[in-house]
Amino acid sequence: MKDLIELRQEIDEIDQQMVKLFEKRMGVSAEVARYKIANGKKVFDKEREHEKLTKLKAMAHNDFNRHGVEELFQQIMSMSRKLQYELLEQNGASGRLPFIEVDDIDRKNIRVVYQGVEGAYSHAAMRAYFGDDVNCFHVRTFRDAMEAIAEGSADYAVLPIENSSAGIVADNYDLLVNFENYIVGEQIVKCEHALIGLPGTKLEEIKTVYSHPQALAQCAEYLERHPKWRQIPYDNTALAVKKVAEDGDCTQAAVGSKFAAELFGLEVLAENIYFNKKNSTRFIIVTNQRIFRKGANKISICFETPHSSGSLYDMLSHIIYNNLNMNNIESRPIPGKNWEYRFFVDFEGNLNDGAVKNALRGIREEAINMKILGNY
Repeated sequence: MKDLIELRQEIDEIDQQMVKLFEKRMGVSAEVARYKIANGKKVFDKEREHEKLTKLKAMAHNDFNRHGVEELFQQIMSMSRKLQYELLEQNGASGRLPFIEVDDIDRKNIRVVYQGVEGAYSHAAMRAYFGDDVNCFHVRTFRDAMEAIAEGSADYAVLPIENSSAGIVADNYDLLVNFENYIVGEQIVKCEHALIGLPGTKLEEIKTVYSHPQALAQCAEYLERHPKWRQIPYDNTALAVKKVAEDGDCTQAAVGSKFAAELFGLEVLAENIYFNKKNSTRFIIVTNQRIFRKGANKISICFETPHSSGSLYDMLSHIIYNNLNMNNIESRPIPGKNWEYRFFVDFEGNLNDGAVKNALRGIREEAINMKILGNY
């Protein structure tokens, strides 16, 4: 029996041969890319790769090796495609992305829509992004806001996309797919819930507290210290504050923002009553124009993958290979396709970057479909 040192030396020799063969194969792949550039052919040929993998697997002598050969050559073919995409970009054959770079988005002579009511966190996010004097209006549903910018009655919409405690706003992920609207900015608002009541109200006078169920849950530790208070769920925090203002009853209070308290002329009875001190909501700024700001450094995309093993990894490998940092990935069920999902990915980069173009080209070629949701 050979000792371990001999076996390792043998493996080293084999690995050296494999590296030489890999580099030789990549050289041929580069020639293939040049041929495809000259003749306008697509990089990804799914049927050709399937036939090739079938033949290679048949050369192995047992099931374990057949599976290993398939996995090995899937990766080699993937590397070959990535090299070809890179060469396409270098030769100016990658095509132009359908987005226009602007110095900044227009913040004057515009109209902005937000979902909810005056005093809501969406209203606060809009003010933080566009300023206090912006021409704005509010609508009842997220879909109403998307329709307003799609039809041109508003230039921008402000929509919540994610809360650090409650997670994603799934409806808005789906609406980004269903509408030809695009993200051009984001605004993070700290959800600093406060107890709000009529001016001069004392805590011992309170009998009822109104708010959105999530806000009540996020302030559970504080509210549990007052077991006599009846907690009543309401449509949203701002409407709860508005109700207290309109009813004029000092036995009522609401959980909401200081912004809402100021707007409706009420008093903050207790500040920062939420238990998660980092609780924030991320809002997206959406428009119907395919534009992105100069210096934008975050890209959001969505795609569907083939319903097969490893397909998600294949898509994400384009981000990894191009040294792009992925910030977030979410999945949503695809309507009408049981147990199949659409993936939403955020990663760092700008649409003018070569590495970004390479990654997007690879994903577009190999996914069932892919949409750029915005660069902001």
